[in-house]
Amino acid sequence: MGRALAGAAVAAAVAVATLTGCSLRIEEASCGGGEYPVLAVNSSGGDCVPDGEEPAQGWARYPQGKVPEKVGDKWDIYWSTHTLDENGEIIELPEGG
Repeated sequence: MGRALAGAAVAAAVAVATLTGCSLRIEEASCGGGEYPVLAVNSSGGDCVPDGEEPAQGWARYPQGKVPEKVGDKWDIYWSTHTLDENGEIIELPEGG
């Protein structure tokens, strides 16, 4: 009887997770607390800069409203194929970035 009850509990937990849209996926923040993300100018790549500091030469802040917050979110994916040029214009990265 114990195995049947344990099996039913597992099945119920899976059903609840499925029906509620609950995901066991862990989302990783783009930067840690006290930091903000920056991107490489005319190149692929990103980094994090402490709040209150400006990005180093060759790096730029993401345009307002287009800042990745989590690894794999829509802006993180977008910026994997785009960057900013030296004038702050959004450009596509060449294939192979």
